Amino acid sequence: MYKNILLAADGSKHSERAADQAIRMASLSDQAVVEIMYVLDYDKAKNEVLHSESRAKLERERRSRLLAVENKFKHAAVPYKMTMKHGDPGPTITAYANEHDVDIVIIGSRGLNTLQEMVLGSVSHKVAKRVTCPVLIVK
Repeated sequence: MYKNILLAADGSKHSERAADQAIRMASLSDQAVVEIMYVLDYDKAKNEVLHSESRAKLERERRSRLLAVENKFKHAAVPYKMTMKHGDPGPTITAYANEHDVDIVIIGSRGLNTLQEMVLGSVSHKVAKRVTCPVLIVK
């Protein structure tokens, strides 16, 4: 069974649905721990830093995005830990999963159509294509 579960979350409804699946999966084993990873996109992070009053307030704002996801884990009494990284989300999640002892990556899908995915690139698609462990994409 999966013990080290990596949940890629950004505070969206898609990541909340992915969190529900991570909780279900982690509940199957007493030894399972979910690592909730939030990647701060460089382009967005620059704007946040420029408009923030202080570093502490910026950290609180970033952490508040994951509050709904974090509350789901607290309510379900599923062990979890939080990790925040800076970078491009797809490659950052992939590198982290490949460098650590991750058994499965769970990530939400925005539901892009084929053209949007081709033009924009899907984070979930990038992760699924390059990570060396199983990936669960939640729609």
